[in-house]
Amino acid sequence: MILVLLGTQNNSFHRLLEEIQKNIDNENIQEEVVVQKGYTKFESKDMTIYDELPIEKFNELIEKADLVITHGGVGSIINSITRGKKVIAVPRLKKYNEHVNDHQLDIIQTFDEMGYIIGIQEVQQLGEAIKKVKEFKPKEYIKNTGNIIKIIEDFIDNN
Repeated sequence: MILVLLGTQNNSFHRLLEEIQKNIDNENIQEEVVVQKGYTKFESKDMTIYDELPIEKFNELIEKADLVITHGGVGSIINSITRGKKVIAVPRLKKYNEHVNDHQLDIIQTFDEMGYIIGIQEVQQLGEAIKKVKEFKPKEYIKNTGNIIKIIEDFIDNN
């Protein structure tokens, strides 16, 4: 099962769900797809879509998921990698009015470079990332609150 997490920002991330639908239509995705869409308006006969998930349901789905496709929110990424999940992260971008700035590009690049996730820059790269994730062995994430705080502080200081 693939779990898609779009976060809770009050902006749409429609283009990611459109790309997932394309990958279902071309059979690059054949697994069940469950989506937490937040404010994104999207309908699909091929996906189970929730506005928001109660924490119990969220935990159940993330445990069941073989793959998590998420926006570049730190919380969504950390929740997934601490459970040892394979993650593809896609940034919400300012130019599409999906976020107030492009900080998710930096977050995704950092986690990608550290070997925890497969990070992509544009939704059109999703198909290749889905093929790549089958062989991807994510680095084990060890919770270290001090380290994460340092990463976030460094990010803020440099942006």
